[in-house]
Amino acid sequence: MSLARATEVEEGSADDHVALDYEGRFLRRRRLVSASGREFLVDLPETRSLDEGDRFRLDDGSAIAVVAAPEPLYAVTGANLARLAWHIGNRHTPARIEAERILIRADHVLRRMIEGLGGTVEDLNGPFQPEGGAYGTGRTLGHSHGDDHDHHHSHHV
Repeated sequence: MSLARATEVEEGSADDHVALDYEGRFLRRRRLVSASGREFLVDLPETRSLDEGDRFRLDDGSAIAVVAAPEPLYAVTGANLARLAWHIGNRHTPARIEAERILIRADHVLRRMIEGLGGTVEDLNGPFQPEGGAYGTGRTLGHSHGDDHDHHHSHHV
């Protein structure tokens, strides 16, 4: 018996789900197991960044929703949150920007940097759904400003 294949992603409800952390929600081809124990193969035409609420449409007509799995996070706060956000962003770190805090994935190097800048770091465990790329979708994977304009710069504090 062959595995059901998911070759497309869409929005909508589903009868089952698969919980994936932030890294796990960036995929093209991978064998996954849903919450009910159903194995299936994701075989997308290109690598995709998936969000909670997306669902895999399987070739047998069923659908399996994507859920953001809990993972270790930091809640960053401080008197100068805008300055902390700049330093976090300067390291191309995915972040969820909220009014009173910034959520990032746990990283001891970033923790030391943030605390060194006067910020406070609280350990959390929860789903991570960072801001999208420059135009609100996708991931911030590179540092390109167009087809013919790439640049490099130092990342010193």
